Amino acid sequence: MKNAPRDHELGMHRCVSRRDFLNGFALAAGAAIAVPESAWAEAFGLPGADMRAGDAAYYPPAKTGLRGSHDGSWEVAHALRDGKHWPDAQRDSDTYDLIVVGAGISGLAAAYFYRKNAGSKARILILDNHDDFGGHAKRNEFQAHGRLLLGYGGTQSIAGPRLYSAEALSLLKELGIELRKFSQYFDRTFFSSRGLGHAVFFDRETFGADRLVAGLGEAPGGESLARTPLSSQAQKDLARLFTEKVDYLPELNREQKKAYLSRTSYKDFLLKNAKVHPDVIPFFQSSTYGLYGVGIDAVPAGDLSKLGQHPGFDGMDLSGPPGPGMGLEVTRQNREAYIYHFPDGGASIARLLVRTLIPASAPGNSMEDIVLAAMDYSKLDEVGSPVRIRLNSTAVHAQNVAAGSSGKEVEVTYVRDGQVHSVRAAKCVLACWNGVIPYLCPEMPEKQREALAYGVKVPLVYANVQLRNWSAFDKLKIHEASCPGSFFSEVALDYPVSLGGYAYPGKPGDPCVIHMEHTPCSPGLPARDQQRAGRMKLYVMKFEEFERNIRDQLGRMLAGGGFDPARDIEGITVNRWPHGYAYEYNSLYDPQWPAGQSPCEIGRRAFGGIHIANSDAGAFAYTNEAIDQAWRAVQEIAAKKAS
Repeated sequence: MKNAPRDHELGMHRCVSRRDFLNGFALAAGAAIAVPESAWAEAFGLPGADMRAGDAAYYPPAKTGLRGSHDGSWEVAHALRDGKHWPDAQRDSDTYDLIVVGAGISGLAAAYFYRKNAGSKARILILDNHDDFGGHAKRNEFQAHGRLLLGYGGTQSIAGPRLYSAEALSLLKELGIELRKFSQYFDRTFFSSRGLGHAVFFDRETFGADRLVAGLGEAPGGESLARTPLSSQAQKDLARLFTEKVDYLPELNREQKKAYLSRTSYKDFLLKNAKVHPDVIPFFQSSTYGLYGVGIDAVPAGDLSKLGQHPGFDGMDLSGPPGPGMGLEVTRQNREAYIYHFPDGGASIARLLVRTLIPASAPGNSMEDIVLAAMDYSKLDEVGSPVRIRLNSTAVHAQNVAAGSSGKEVEVTYVRDGQVHSVRAAKCVLACWNGVIPYLCPEMPEKQREALAYGVKVPLVYANVQLRNWSAFDKLKIHEASCPGSFFSEVALDYPVSLGGYAYPGKPGDPCVIHMEHTPCSPGLPARDQQRAGRMKLYVMKFEEFERNIRDQLGRMLAGGGFDPARDIEGITVNRWPHGYAYEYNSLYDPQWPAGQSPCEIGRRAFGGIHIANSDAGAFAYTNEAIDQAWRAVQEIAAKKAS
């Protein structure tokens, strides 16, 4: 709700660089219109209205405002969902050996693996509906008085590389990523050496008072809890959970405990078994947002018993193999140091892939020089290049077609700048997300289409905020804060990484970028229903609403450090992902399927010359899964060719 005096105090009147004029307009006008972003931009005279991917000045990472699934990237797909058809496509004169739909990590990796098998002369076309490549591996750039600041708008890090497959590790190595070097580039003592720790921000709407409490670590004691606005009973119950070793399921044996916890949410476990006061629940509710995309009402207690970050399990014997339906966040993760991070997150992996596929797109040859390499987007779709990346191009149909004496081909129809095109290749890899594939391929068997539609991607928002400096964090002696009742559940200084000539802002007076996360949950609904509802919330939110929440929350949280949102916020990029994380199976809601019969396994089956590669195909929302599925799809193609 707007409040003119408060808005002025927050700095809403200030001209923060953003390109959000059209945010929400296309939705209000009706997604079926499907007018290209450039047409709206030209009609309203927006910055960059005349730019195309082939222009030398075209450079999406520098855009601020509403990014991620930006306006112009989703309208055509929504029109497809709503039944629109595009007849009379203009046939492209070029044909290819492979068409890839989706220029995220999986699509780029599929092109890389295919080219490795087929040779450097293989002709590959990669289509993507966004104005940038990388998918969720999104790079955000800011300019702070002549200094470049980087942020990650999606894929964060290389998580748990010791558990990566041989193929995924080999790809990283071939791209020039030397994992051992991250221990040199990531300053693991930066925050601790400066006395900066974790805090919890309690907001007045949820907890009755605005209060930032530093020192609430993994096992908060009575003294730190006493500084919170929590009720005395909630404080006692939290102290009991964190300090006492109690078996809250004494009547069950070890395996029965595991089975019970697999079908009981952590919220229900706390209330029914640990018998905490209801005031405890808001303290934990959002603690699982970042990992699961839902709160503790929709996360199995069994999963959290193994992750080791939530209390209440120390008095139980839960040793031995995982319980039934244990999530992949447990079974496919380890406790490796979380240091494998580029300054722009996974975007550097995408940039390395693009540079390898299209050498003219960027100079250099190492993991270091890719960080500051000037990416030339005009080289991505050059005539004559064996690999071409065509941005702002939304696929609307993929079908197997006859090709005379040569046998079968795949024809892909796509919309670009309001024009309908078709293009053919010997094979196709759909590296878009699973939920759109039934609309792209209505000829697929019904069982496969149902399987592809089963998972509902997790909506989320990653906001990067450029600050004048981080002195408020230094004065408050914090580097990150959990905010269990606020719009943004996490606020943090970026990871202290200096790499390839990019220097982390090492002094409190330096300009910096902070990271904020929002997950639009609807507690009480099943997980997939929460994700559907959250997606719609994000589509109707204007940039102004995100900005107001950012300014208000930071102003209240950091007030004790002298922070002034009107003075200290210099730039905002909101990466809105209505279709974010891949859906991971949840023992509260999903059955345990026999091997080969889970929806992701059925859905990823080859359909003629059409193959599927994305993290949805493995029901695991991580970079290594995207790479592994790309490798699998290309192996399917190679096997067919060999036969």
